[in-house]
Amino acid sequence: MRVGVLTGGGDCPGLNAVIRAVTKSLMRCCQAEVIGIEDGFAGLMEGRVHPLDWDAVSGILFSGGTILGTSNRANPLASKESTEQALAQAGVLGLDALVAIGGNGTMTIAHGLAERGLPIVGVPKTIDNDIEGCERSFGFDTAVATVTQALEHVQTTGQSHGRVMIVETMGRYAGWIALEAGIAGAADAILLPEIDFDPEALIELCRQREAKPRYTVICIAEGAKPRGGELTVERMIQDSPDPIRLGGVAHHLRTMLEPQLHSEVRATVLGHVQRGGSPTPFDRVLATQFGNHAAQLLEAGQFNRMVTLEHGAMGSIALEEVADRTRQVPLDHPLLETARDIGVCLGE
Repeated sequence: MRVGVLTGGGDCPGLNAVIRAVTKSLMRCCQAEVIGIEDGFAGLMEGRVHPLDWDAVSGILFSGGTILGTSNRANPLASKESTEQALAQAGVLGLDALVAIGGNGTMTIAHGLAERGLPIVGVPKTIDNDIEGCERSFGFDTAVATVTQALEHVQTTGQSHGRVMIVETMGRYAGWIALEAGIAGAADAILLPEIDFDPEALIELCRQREAKPRYTVICIAEGAKPRGGELTVERMIQDSPDPIRLGGVAHHLRTMLEPQLHSEVRATVLGHVQRGGSPTPFDRVLATQFGNHAAQLLEAGQFNRMVTLEHGAMGSIALEEVADRTRQVPLDHPLLETARDIGVCLGE
């Protein structure tokens, strides 16, 4: 068996752990030949590859990013010509199967290529934790840890000056990072894409805390928006599978709050620091399990599926059930109830 491995979409802590586990598992279980495809689907279309062997993937477990490189702009499904180019290169490379490690966009592309005859196994990757059919994706725990630390850090300056401190997280259209980090970081308010917030509720919260006197910490997801308002779009990238780039809602919220309060209001957009650095031990273990299970699916000939974690156990789901879908925080999720019960404002 000759298997290609690529990483698509944004970088993420734990990618190298998956590459390592896939390669070593395939070499041990079925003596497969493994090749690394450079820069995601761009490398597949252009035939840019290099061999992956035991030595090549040793010592990379702790490293952030991806040794293969990635691209969030290359889309083989963008045109008939690009699709044919990707499939032709897979043939030239002699691939019996492809392991595609990535998020929603990568799984959508993988599904499209699988429908056209390329055997694929997907591995879910996203710090946003928003992939359908998977209760926890690697990279998420690391991102939550980073945001939690940031919330801890703004507590001290907020307390010293009696300020309102707003911290904006990634997450796109799902609020998992903001929710878990907000609870772990003792935020006074957590604002999610799933629940449009009422600015008046936040103004009232801050006024009540001013009277104590106290500071206020607000954790807001980049996809959150006020009732009747719009998403805060930072920019558009037209040649990307997901052209919308969200960002800046923390500054937008600051302009809503500051004229109504005595306190200074400061906004911090964490941005890509959430993606970087070494993966947490949890993410290292989860990514290793994902990579190993992907190899098991390949050995069993179970193609066109994505590795999943459901109820704490490894499993798989058809790519067609993942493509073009986003896993948001359910409005009846226990963590939302927990947040309300401990007095966290959800902007309602």
